[in-house]
Amino acid sequence: MSPSRVDNQAAAYIAAPSSTKATMVTGSSSPTSSNKTFGMSSPIESKFLSHPEDLGIVAVGFSGGQCKPGVDAAPSALIESGLLTQLREELGYKLHGDDEVHLYTDLVPKEDPDYRNMKNPRAVSNVTKRIADQVYSHAKEGRLVLTLGGDHSIAIGTIAGSAKAIKERLGREIAVIWVDAHADINTPETSGSGNIHGMPVSFLTGLAREDKEEFFGWLKPDNLLSLKKLVYIGLRDVDPGEKRILRENGIKAFSMHDIDKHGIGRVMEMALGHIGNDTPIHLSFDVDALDPTFAPSTGTPVRGGLTLREGDFICECVHETGSLVAVDLVEVNPTLAAPNDTGAHETVRAGCSLVRCALGESLL
Repeated sequence: MSPSRVDNQAAAYIAAPSSTKATMVTGSSSPTSSNKTFGMSSPIESKFLSHPEDLGIVAVGFSGGQCKPGVDAAPSALIESGLLTQLREELGYKLHGDDEVHLYTDLVPKEDPDYRNMKNPRAVSNVTKRIADQVYSHAKEGRLVLTLGGDHSIAIGTIAGSAKAIKERLGREIAVIWVDAHADINTPETSGSGNIHGMPVSFLTGLAREDKEEFFGWLKPDNLLSLKKLVYIGLRDVDPGEKRILRENGIKAFSMHDIDKHGIGRVMEMALGHIGNDTPIHLSFDVDALDPTFAPSTGTPVRGGLTLREGDFICECVHETGSLVAVDLVEVNPTLAAPNDTGAHETVRAGCSLVRCALGESLL
């Protein structure tokens, strides 16, 4: 299916753009309980999911981890483009989830002063804790989980939730493949902006710690990620403090220089080789990993990025391992394009393509 596909049937499953409601599809055909492949169209067998034909959906309309409004509109835009319809009707997934794009307004305090240089710390902590519970509720059932963001701070919740569920279900740690132009591993003290969407990896790996519950103190050992199981792909805008953190901790990171030098095929071989074939994988994909030519409508675009085909290839490779347990798509911001500009539409199309490839769509 072409990335440009916009399914008019989406109207049957979603509300108007101004609404937060999005009626969830549950699937018209029920795969047999013995099925171990992803959806109904992929030949790949899942290594770690007891119900890989089931897909848990978490739609996160949250922008508090950064300062540009509009990224909270991304889940609705992705759903309205027909993404969920395509996953159900063409890839054969049985979708699970509630019927709304979550805005989490009940969790955002009226006053949220900076703490340790972090902006909106209480809101982001509250929301990511709720997201962790939502992701966990799907992952503990042995389902694949898809989270549509939202800014990249939400990964504090998505990865915390999937890490806990996999440890409880299988007694294993997860690996994370973080595809992004940015490392997002600043600590509150090394961050120049104070925006928490640049800090999620530091909290998830324990490099940043806080005992107070309202400032990510809710993160427990079962929620955390080992630095040895973290791989970056696509980096090209890394802060000085982050470079120091990457080097001092020996974190596996493939920049655009590595992709230019080796090609995306070899980079994926090295990335997956580092993780190994016995580790569940959580794929967290920031659309700004793509060059702005392909995804211009994002909050922090950086020139010299991945082509859309390279991004799709990363997702295809992860799917082919059979180790995928969760996918995040973040930082699509459909409001940033100028009037009469196609940038927002192109970015949404790119995001949909990445998700479909991760979930098993193939060229042949």
